[in-house]
Amino acid sequence: MGAVFNTPGDKMLARYFQAETDRLAADSLADVKTLEDWNARKDRYRREMHEMLGLDPAPKRTPLKATVTGKIDHEEFEVWKLHYQSIPRLYVTANLYVPKGLKKPAPAILYVCGHGKVKKDGVSYGNKVHYQHHGIWFARHGYVCLTIDTLQLGEIEGIHHGTYNHDMWWWNSRGYSSASVEAWNSIRALDYLETLDFVDKNRFGVTGRSGGGAYSWWISVLDERIKVSAPVAGITSLKNHVYAGFQNSGRLAHGVVEGHCDSMFHVNTYRWDFDHIAALVAPRPLMILNTDDDRIFPLDGVTDVFNGVRRIYDLHGQRNKLGLTIVPGGHSDTQPLQVPAFNWFNRHLKGEEGPITVAAVKLFEPEQLKVFNELPADSINADIQETFTQLADDKSKPSQKTVELLRAKTFRGWPAKENSLNAKRAFSTEYEGVVFEAIDFDSQEHIRLRAYIAYRKGLEKPSRVDVEVLNEEYWNKYLRLGRPAFADVWGEELKLAKIKADAPVTDKEQQAIEKRMAGVRKGDVVFVAFMPRGFGLSAMTQDERHITHSRRRFMLLGQTLAGMQVWDVRRCVRLVQDLGYVCPVTLWGYDTTSSQVALAALFEQIATVHVKGYPENDKVQPDYLNISRIATPAQILELTRQRSRVNVLDQKKKR
Repeated sequence: MGAVFNTPGDKMLARYFQAETDRLAADSLADVKTLEDWNARKDRYRREMHEMLGLDPAPKRTPLKATVTGKIDHEEFEVWKLHYQSIPRLYVTANLYVPKGLKKPAPAILYVCGHGKVKKDGVSYGNKVHYQHHGIWFARHGYVCLTIDTLQLGEIEGIHHGTYNHDMWWWNSRGYSSASVEAWNSIRALDYLETLDFVDKNRFGVTGRSGGGAYSWWISVLDERIKVSAPVAGITSLKNHVYAGFQNSGRLAHGVVEGHCDSMFHVNTYRWDFDHIAALVAPRPLMILNTDDDRIFPLDGVTDVFNGVRRIYDLHGQRNKLGLTIVPGGHSDTQPLQVPAFNWFNRHLKGEEGPITVAAVKLFEPEQLKVFNELPADSINADIQETFTQLADDKSKPSQKTVELLRAKTFRGWPAKENSLNAKRAFSTEYEGVVFEAIDFDSQEHIRLRAYIAYRKGLEKPSRVDVEVLNEEYWNKYLRLGRPAFADVWGEELKLAKIKADAPVTDKEQQAIEKRMAGVRKGDVVFVAFMPRGFGLSAMTQDERHITHSRRRFMLLGQTLAGMQVWDVRRCVRLVQDLGYVCPVTLWGYDTTSSQVALAALFEQIATVHVKGYPENDKVQPDYLNISRIATPAQILELTRQRSRVNVLDQKKKR
């Protein structure tokens, strides 16, 4: 499951990912030294977890409209086929396993399913069918067990893979993950269980494996009605997800984010490692279960999480309520994994310690467990990502408070302090009265970028500095225009862009070159061309899957690629200042970089911002973490106007 980094940009980002991940791992819960420290912070941590799962504010607890569509009778238990609406028209299909002969309210298990596809002739029967043996075992042993379908692979199919393979990067902008819906559906599942008079409302447990393991974590952390938890193969360390095994050779040995859909991850606004999440179960009974050769939940990361959590249980004096079970095998649902989980619930929900003598087995055909004969026409499951999170009020006027929220919620992943730019001149040349230079500088640790500067020879007091922030299209155009004059110093740039130094120049290009050079020769403006990380010399290998998962790594670090590119723009402005220019600075952005210059101008002194192709909505805007919950693209531009002059170059588009 490795990826090979081939370009200098890939290797640079690999080093960056490693350094950022190691920093977050070292900081995880580092300020918690005593139980008093933990108690002073835990409520805030839980609120932050709600926020990172898109549940602050949470949807309203509307009527569940729970409906039982049929029952299966077995000599030891019944299976109810049911559905409820976690919000209006968001249907959750489920099977409820109810023991026969209950004489008092029974403990209840919420079983949350992993990705277990059960489909025949194009009909989805739900992953609850795949995991039926767990519900059966619990019912046979005196538990009520509610097994709920997930959004993806349920009877009514939705999407888990927005950024993974659907190019829905606006999920990051909206602070949305498919984990958000799974967490909310689980909370509402507990609401449903509380309506049943044969359920003991003080004895709720949760378990599930793989995706269900992750959802077990979400509900255990968010809702303290869960008294006992046993997630299976649902968590590993940030290190494993982002870079595990990276060496200077440029190979990414694990980076298991590449094997996980979006429902495995919260939007990591507060930049947590995964032991921070797991610790919020303390001091309730928690058993972590995994195999020793699970390629998407590697053993070293699982034990790292366990050791981080154990420290918090130790502060409570409750080490006996935390367990770790590792059994041989890969990523599969096996009896050796099931038995310790069953024992854990028996011990902590029923006070029983006897041996497990009955195996978990499947008894029913998919058709028997299906809830709907005909799917509801009003379902919003397939499009829930469009409306689930609360977005900014597009009628409100943005203010300085908006800028503060952007810094705290969108750009929290920016460095806490600015290090030295460490600027070095890479080359300097002259052509027909025009000086052309390249300056390399550090945007942050491991991110070294290059700015290109052109000005009239002998210019001492420029009237302004124009900084053009280029995307790939404009970068290649820039290279073509400068090639005849500067090919002797541009060998590396031309090679990476696959532009031949000796390729003929068209008449149109020649005219553009002459016009541009004449403007530089006659004027008193300094021109700076700049590509933030991911473009130009720092471009990644142009493999779609590789770029996708590199971008997903940023989100796991509480960043986005576009958000860190805004930081790069800010650092380029600082470079201009450090070079001694005391004149006004203007920013120019094109298409994907237009919003980046507008955002950078909120944090730097910029005289004028020129934008072309500025995004009209958050689906075409580059993804900035949580930004759509704070301001619309139009409101961002309005904020920029409050600080700088804004020139929209394509005025035909109404702003």
